[in-house]
Amino acid sequence: MPLRKLSYLTLIVLALLSAVSVYHVAHLRFNYNFNDFYPAGDPDLAYYEKYSERFGNDNDFVLLALEAPAGHTVFNGPFLSRVDSLTRFAQRQRNVVHVVSPTNATNPVVEGLGVFNLPYLHPAEPARLQDDSALIYRTPGLVDNLFARDARAITVLIQTSPELKKPAGDSLLTSIKTQLGQLGFAENNYHLAGRLVAQSVFVDRLQWELAVFMSLSVVLVTVLLWFTFRTWWGVVLPLIVVLGAILWGLGLMAACGISIDLMTALLPVMMFVVGMSDTIHIITRYVTELGYGASKKDALLTTIKESGFGSGLSALTTSIGFFTLMTSTIKPIHNFGLFTGISVLLAFVLSFTLLPALLILLRKPQLRTAREDGHSWDGILGRLFRWVLTRRRLVFTTAGLILAGSIFFAMQIRINSALLDDLSDSDPVKQDFRFFDQRFAGVRPFELNLQPAQGRSIYDLAVLQEVEQIENYLKKDYDLRVAASPVTIIKSVRKALNGGGVEEYRLPDSEAELRRIVNKVKLFRKKPEFRALVAPDGSEGRLTGRMPDVGSIRADALNLGLRRFLRQQIDSTVVHTRLTGSANLIDKNNENLTLNMIQGMSIDIVMVVLIVLALFRSLRMTVVVIIPNLVPIIIVAGVMGACGVAMKVSTSIIFTIAFGIAVDDTIHFISKLKLTLLHEPTLFRAVRKTYLMAGKAVIVTSLILVGGFSTLIFSRFDGTFYVGVLIGLTLLFGVVAELTLLPLLILFFYKHKPREIREQVPVLGG
Repeated sequence: MPLRKLSYLTLIVLALLSAVSVYHVAHLRFNYNFNDFYPAGDPDLAYYEKYSERFGNDNDFVLLALEAPAGHTVFNGPFLSRVDSLTRFAQRQRNVVHVVSPTNATNPVVEGLGVFNLPYLHPAEPARLQDDSALIYRTPGLVDNLFARDARAITVLIQTSPELKKPAGDSLLTSIKTQLGQLGFAENNYHLAGRLVAQSVFVDRLQWELAVFMSLSVVLVTVLLWFTFRTWWGVVLPLIVVLGAILWGLGLMAACGISIDLMTALLPVMMFVVGMSDTIHIITRYVTELGYGASKKDALLTTIKESGFGSGLSALTTSIGFFTLMTSTIKPIHNFGLFTGISVLLAFVLSFTLLPALLILLRKPQLRTAREDGHSWDGILGRLFRWVLTRRRLVFTTAGLILAGSIFFAMQIRINSALLDDLSDSDPVKQDFRFFDQRFAGVRPFELNLQPAQGRSIYDLAVLQEVEQIENYLKKDYDLRVAASPVTIIKSVRKALNGGGVEEYRLPDSEAELRRIVNKVKLFRKKPEFRALVAPDGSEGRLTGRMPDVGSIRADALNLGLRRFLRQQIDSTVVHTRLTGSANLIDKNNENLTLNMIQGMSIDIVMVVLIVLALFRSLRMTVVVIIPNLVPIIIVAGVMGACGVAMKVSTSIIFTIAFGIAVDDTIHFISKLKLTLLHEPTLFRAVRKTYLMAGKAVIVTSLILVGGFSTLIFSRFDGTFYVGVLIGLTLLFGVVAELTLLPLLILFFYKHKPREIREQVPVLGG
């Protein structure tokens, strides 16, 4: 079949596949499901899922803090009236299960057969507010929970329907904000926190950033392509190929029912940058052959023959770099690795189908300078090659010193994460969350499952006394500022039975008194806070609370101390405990980060070693190839340690991705070297020719990669920002190592025709 007909047929098939992809992409949705970041397959996750079925999720709430007018405390009649109006409004909204507010908090008192709920606050009676405040600040469970210690702010806790999705959650938040405005609360006088708030903000920003980063990447890459090739087709063709790969990748993702989340949102930008590599190598080689005087057909055939092998290997190693992320137990990282890796392979397919078809149909380009002996790049690269060889001691010494310093600083890296660590400290949302940490109990949930020993009930006095001991430890040594448990129920009912006095808020002294109290508990079972603390049959209990978001390092230390206390001080023949909850699961991710990163890097390195062994049958050559690609990784690890950048979910992917991308140019270089060795009499001449042939593509692709990743520095997510900065730095250091260390290591360590190498190296050394 003639080449032109084959090209048209290829374009028709690719157009049909693209149309199918467009259909699926149209159904792609954005998602931020907090639960997706739990470690999949972990026994603690399975345990928490069963636990939440019984007691509910610990993050299905919205915290709303309201600050009193300047110069006033919250014990102000007009202010409390507005709070009460807002409380009633919130309770009427769809998807709101329960609202706890200072204005509906009551002090229950049991008289006869009935329960009387006496309000703590009397907004309509200003004369009583002073006495109200005195009672509130003596009553356990109100300060830090509903009232700030300085009496300048209050909190309204809005319990929502389980697993509320973004549309319904956004509608609820919008209604509340609208009502706040109508009640006269300015934006700087209220603060919102909770899963719904994070979900709303993250998804909206994902959509905005995806559009911005793609636009910036297109503009930047277009400019770099123009300066590289100075032809319209040198700009348009790579863009068509890469955008096609992105379209196919997203279409496949949508067809598999995967939504765009915080990690997969990076796929289009990542692919737009990474996918350029093969097209640039092809076009650069094509133009080079034309510059040497080859015909259009011969130039294209030579390009496909020589670039296909190297591009195939580099696409394989780059995709493996992403596929290794599938070892992660975090679903968004797993999906990101899977579909980005597939997209890399799709980009390779399009580079050797769509791109050649378009080049065949286009006229032979008119080059600005036709030279029989090459382009001006040859002169630049030739001088650089000579400089590297004559300064080899300087290159090795500098690399060694930088490597030693980087290893020292890399050892300072710490694994730490917080609930909102992907938002910068200056972000208004993070500042709102921090407001609750500083002025109230905090936003980090705490969950401890309570299982009475066999034959006991959660309402046994011995069990309650052990639980009270745990509560005391948590408040004193764990910084749990607000706690509720079955002990809370018994103490509250005892207080209600004894006139509601604060001094009566304690556990009973005897089993007989406890039985009398337990018999009265049924009067309070309609209270949602009571139902959420004890199983109906008394076979299980829950100790729940909130604390500041201290970060995973501090949380691990606190949990270690708690487990030691439970093991040493709590009688396991009375009650069994197990730490659980969403915050505990997020912390558990840190235990897997280092292991997943090491697994990913190991798989990457093994695959590169196998490829080099298959090409050169030389163990020395594997070392030669690995070193220039590990050095940039170690340097960037040193930068992270020196700058105090913590290892967390979003930054743990950097090293694996960076190695997979950085080794791409090395694979191109050594695959070209393998072919060149068949035609050149000495290793030196083969390395020099390969350096001149591959050098331009290495520099251009690296600049485009660095430029593309640099667009991510404008992200308002810290994780995305660091991905852009650190991968960009890795690739920058990588191209330097590629052009300096790699040729030196090949010449001095690869044993190929040793007699001819000995004849050449001394001449260059001089």
